[in-house]
Amino acid sequence: MRRIAGFFLTLVAGSALAVESVMPLDDVAVDVFDKESLRRGAVTYANYCQGCHSLKHLRYSRMAHDLKLEEGVLERDFLRGQAKLQDSMLSAMHAADAERWFGVAPPDLSLIARSRHPDWIYSYLRGFYLDPSRPNGVDNAFFRQVAMPDVFASLQGAQRPVIKKGGGVEAIVGLKHVNQGALPPDEFDGMVADLVNFLVYAAEPAQLDRLRIGKYVIVVLIVLAFVLYRLKQEYWKDIA
Repeated sequence: MRRIAGFFLTLVAGSALAVESVMPLDDVAVDVFDKESLRRGAVTYANYCQGCHSLKHLRYSRMAHDLKLEEGVLERDFLRGQAKLQDSMLSAMHAADAERWFGVAPPDLSLIARSRHPDWIYSYLRGFYLDPSRPNGVDNAFFRQVAMPDVFASLQGAQRPVIKKGGGVEAIVGLKHVNQGALPPDEFDGMVADLVNFLVYAAEPAQLDRLRIGKYVIVVLIVLAFVLYRLKQEYWKDIA
C-alpha cells in the first residue's frame, strides 16, 4: 500500500477531540484492455451505482462496441426501462429527489477516475464503517461525513473504525470487520477493482484506441527522425 493518506479533519459531536483519518490508500491495478474485467465492472455499475449515478458522457452503444457485448447481454443487464442503445448511461433518479433524500445530488461519474486517482476510488468504496451519528448509519474513512450510503454493505459486511488516541486527536488507523458479508474479502476486493477499472475506461473510452495506436505512432516518429537526421547530414556534408 502506498503511504498516500486520505487526511480529513472533523469535530466529533459532543467531544472536544478531533478525528482524522491517517489510513493509506490501497493500490489497485487497472487494465482497460482486460475486457472481462471491464464487463464485470460494467455489470456492477449497472446493478449498484446507476440507480443514483449517471455516466452522461458514455453511450450504451459505445460501451457495447468497446466491450464486445452481445445484444442479448446488453438488453438483459443494461437496457432497462425505456433506455435505448443510443442513449447515454443516465440514472433514473431525479436530482430534486436525491437532494431531499441525501442532502445533495449524487455526482455524475463520467470523469471521476480523472478527477480522483483510481487508488482513491478503490479505497473509498471499501472504506465505509458504522457510525450511528450519521443519517445513513455509516461514514467513510476517506471522505468524512459522506452523504452516500454503503451500497456494498451486504457484500462486504459491516466495519468499525480502529481508532488511536493521542495528542488531543483520535486517528482512524484502520477498519475491522464486525460481520462477514456475502462475498469473501478477496472476491469483494476483486469486484471493486473491476468497477474501478470500468470507471477508468468510462472516463476516456477513446483511450482504448489511443493507447493501442500510440505505440505505432512513436515508432513512426522515431524512424522519421532518423531519416530527417540523415537527410540533414547529406545536405550539410559539403559545408565546412
